[in-house]
Amino acid sequence: MKKPELLAPVGNIKCLKAAIMAGCDAVYLAGNKYGARAFATNFTDDELIEAIKYAHLYGVKVYVTVNTLIYEREVDDFINYIDFLHRNNVDAILIQDIGMMHLIRNIFPNLEVHASTQMHIHNIEGVKLAKELGLNRVVLARETSIDDIKRIKKEGIEIEIFTHGALCVSYSGQCLMSSMIGGRSANRGQCAGSCRLIYDVIDQNNNKLNKDKKYPLSLKDLNTLESVGELIELGVDSLKIEGRMKRSEYVYLVISLYRKAIDSYIEKGYVDITKEELKELKVLYNRYFTKGFLFNEEGKNIVNGYRPNHMGIEIGKVIDVYHDKVKILLKDKVSINDGIRIIGNPDVGFNLNVFKLNNNIVKKAKAKDIIEVRIKGKVQKGSIVVKTTDYLSINNIDKKIKESLRKVSINGTLIIKENKQIKLKLSDGINTVLVESDNIIEKANKVSTEKDRIIKQISKLGDTIYKFNSLDIDMDNNLFVPIKILNDLRRNAIERLNKKRLYKTNYKKVEYKPKKLHIKKTNTTNVKISDIESYNKIDKDKYDYIYVDDELLYDKLKSDNKVILNLDNVIINHKEYNNHMLISELGSIHKYNDFDTDYTFNVVNSYSVYLLHSLGSKKVTLSYELDQYDIKDIIDGYKKHYDEEPNLEIIVNTYPRLMTSKYNLYDTYKTNSIYLKDRFNNKYKVINKNGLMYIYDYKLINTDIDMYKNLGITNIRYQFNDYKEIN
Repeated sequence: MKKPELLAPVGNIKCLKAAIMAGCDAVYLAGNKYGARAFATNFTDDELIEAIKYAHLYGVKVYVTVNTLIYEREVDDFINYIDFLHRNNVDAILIQDIGMMHLIRNIFPNLEVHASTQMHIHNIEGVKLAKELGLNRVVLARETSIDDIKRIKKEGIEIEIFTHGALCVSYSGQCLMSSMIGGRSANRGQCAGSCRLIYDVIDQNNNKLNKDKKYPLSLKDLNTLESVGELIELGVDSLKIEGRMKRSEYVYLVISLYRKAIDSYIEKGYVDITKEELKELKVLYNRYFTKGFLFNEEGKNIVNGYRPNHMGIEIGKVIDVYHDKVKILLKDKVSINDGIRIIGNPDVGFNLNVFKLNNNIVKKAKAKDIIEVRIKGKVQKGSIVVKTTDYLSINNIDKKIKESLRKVSINGTLIIKENKQIKLKLSDGINTVLVESDNIIEKANKVSTEKDRIIKQISKLGDTIYKFNSLDIDMDNNLFVPIKILNDLRRNAIERLNKKRLYKTNYKKVEYKPKKLHIKKTNTTNVKISDIESYNKIDKDKYDYIYVDDELLYDKLKSDNKVILNLDNVIINHKEYNNHMLISELGSIHKYNDFDTDYTFNVVNSYSVYLLHSLGSKKVTLSYELDQYDIKDIIDGYKKHYDEEPNLEIIVNTYPRLMTSKYNLYDTYKTNSIYLKDRFNNKYKVINKNGLMYIYDYKLINTDIDMYKNLGITNIRYQFNDYKEIN
């Protein structure tokens, strides 16, 4: 049975050390550039070098996230940054941008590259393509079920899955909500968490459907701790914990519990986790827990519509209120300095700095006690009270972090022979060092050195990271061994072992030499429709191609040579098609031969255009997130790097799709039509199609088509959505 890698999130040096002391096998982190958590503390270049060395001493791998989209103007700086990481022995990088993935594989052939979950790989065909493109590992979409992972795992590439932490409601890499609403792109590491905001769910008659659940898109946190055994049996290579913006106590507790779960299952055949440990995990942070789409949870068990932040644990109820004093009947223990929240409208939160029990100021209380506290704010009798911070637990975790001394087990052999140099060999199971004394050892004139004394001296590993698993001594009798020689031998051996553990990756950089593709540039005006009514309405003479995103509709209309099937961006099982298509996800590239690529590939640089063209895309649709200057940069860059022009398409006059989600509001609210209304009264149409939920922007993209044509865009697509009349 293979033991999976336990992969920890670290946002700073303190979290890095906590994760390592807790027992992780690898960490993922970001520098100050190109990471998908731009608002985490992250690591300076000097801190990155320190982090890699520190982790490698403990045998912990370091993966650096460079998983944002890279614009044309950033490419040179990006490649210099990758060069810096490679030179400083990073074990792998995680990447979203397909163009940069292509460039790195060609420039740095020995650098290990992992496909970030932002690359939106969720099916077997996508994994096959990743393998063919030279990726070493795929981080699957969080929506991928355990049944699909079983099939995917057979493809012979390393698979990494998220097992704990925050969930995105949209497929990662397929969410434009934060970008289109507030100008903060999730694909650039700047997600504003638009899905965690308040929305009214309304029907076509403006009736509010979510009266008590104000946060209809806010998902629970993933927690698969008790199901780790199933993931081990599945053969998943890496179990990933989310949380690069979490504090060190969170990182330590979560990693230590998953370490215990993995090890106990390997050793005992079951996950040995107690109820108290689960409770401690819950009080530290939870939005309620779910096993997620990974374990095929139903939609109602995925979402927490009540609040988007930490739920804490229920510890009591308000039984009396008078003036600024509140009496709380406890159902669980509390201690001084605990964080408390009384649920209401609004909530009242405070630290339990002073409280009374039986009119006496106390520092702790237990279940069934009635405590009295002073508060600022109004609360009502009967209100639920939750604990959001357990002060004693936090202190205890801090103490564990400080006192934890993770040690690397080594085996030693000491050979002491008369009239010969002493030899000390140390091995950590991978690296072996051999050191010899400068002096030879002679017979003792008076008192010989006892073997136990020698063992004790060599075993003094002090504040090093090592501990002896075994120490064997082959020694002649009646010898005098100076203690200084033993100390010098031990110190020299440890220094050499440290150097070996601070291994060098096989750095190599070569020149990028792309082949010329001889792309055929087309000049077309196209339209996308979603229903037969739209097809009947449009002036077909105006359009060269008519994209249809419904397979049944396509079957009806395919006799019209202008009609092209637009395959979705979420496909679990690819059907057989031989005609020209517009495709929307990586797996379809591997499956089909005759296609154009849609905006969902997030193309923002010329290298992505080149890769898609080289993989067979006749025409590449650019991202919605580009402005005219970005587009000009792409076209100029393509001409410069590849000595020809790309064949590009732009979508105009449409309401962009903001989100593609496996969670579906239509499963909760049984109605024919749903809109989300935000706090500014903007209405976002929600579509239910193919069992998925699509959310569309309320704003029309109104583009200057002549401007795009002047830039060199020769393919224009009008896109009439499911819910808008065609003018």
